Amino acid sequence: MNTIINKYLVLGFFKTLINAILIFVALGVILNLFEEIEFFKNLNSSLSLPIILSFSFVPTLIIELLPFIIFLTSMWYFLYLKSNRDLLSIKTFGYSNLKISLLLSLAAFIFGVIVLFAINPITSTMIKYYEETKARYSRDIDHLISINKNGVWIKELVGNNYRIISAKNLEKNYLQDVTIYIFNINNEMSQRIHAEKADIQSNTWDLQKTTIYNFVNDKVEENIITLESLDFNSNYTFDKINSLFRNLNTVSFLSLITEYEILNKKGYSKKILNEKINRFIALPVFLSLMVFLASIFTIGSLKRNENFYFIIISIITCVVVYYFKDLSLALGQTEKISLILSVWMPIIAVTLFCSIGVIQINEK
Repeated sequence: MNTIINKYLVLGFFKTLINAILIFVALGVILNLFEEIEFFKNLNSSLSLPIILSFSFVPTLIIELLPFIIFLTSMWYFLYLKSNRDLLSIKTFGYSNLKISLLLSLAAFIFGVIVLFAINPITSTMIKYYEETKARYSRDIDHLISINKNGVWIKELVGNNYRIISAKNLEKNYLQDVTIYIFNINNEMSQRIHAEKADIQSNTWDLQKTTIYNFVNDKVEENIITLESLDFNSNYTFDKINSLFRNLNTVSFLSLITEYEILNKKGYSKKILNEKINRFIALPVFLSLMVFLASIFTIGSLKRNENFYFIIISIITCVVVYYFKDLSLALGQTEKISLILSVWMPIIAVTLFCSIGVIQINEK
């Protein structure tokens, strides 16, 4: 009998969860579609492209919102069990509120693990396709940056000239083994600058151990200039370059683990990589806690006339947890606390609240 009841509860929960995810996907696609149509309205592209890109972008957004979707789903499912008296019937078979909560929390945890190992690799591929496609159609092609296996590449327009900057890698505040190619309005190379490294903390780069080659009619002038240090103005700083790669949604959880050192050598800092790994690891825990939190608010009473009260509570809770999560990450990014602690602090807070709620729901 216990197996049948467990199966009934878990399958019902997942059915409700899938329906909720589909609703959020539909809303996300519709809302994002307007943005994509606005982006492509003056470009030569078919209507199908914005639709495809919307479906490529939204799954990653759903994973970001998954804790809150799980919470709303749990609230709705528990209210459903109360409204048709299923909760009361299940209790007659010896199921306590705590046992029901733990069962569905475990189901949410397993779902989170499935998301990490089975769904996340697919969504990371989809968001990578989304970003690459948008980059190809981007109208702002005068300022581009790429970090790949060949190093760091930057293109920027300055007046009538444009520059192509290459470096072996990005390490802390420094670009290593830097070469700067400067082209004039006629696409002719006018100057090449090579430096052992460049301090890029500010827009005025400090190029160290620099050699300058001037070109006239595509030929190098005889007077090659060598300097110990050279100030070089750029539109990019370390923070700006780094911010372009803070979002690691294009890299799956498995790739983060297996290619950690490779990503670090490409220019992703260990601090950011560790933060993303911890966010992935925390996801299943967060999902299970949100189910438990929903159970504390709903299954303590069998009264059906309190549904409106529970809806208000669920909305307020989502808002509070969401902003606390953002506040915690902001504290981590500004180095008020460690980034890893900023990831786990909301989970610790919800865990403490749930530990108090265990007593409440177990008594009823």
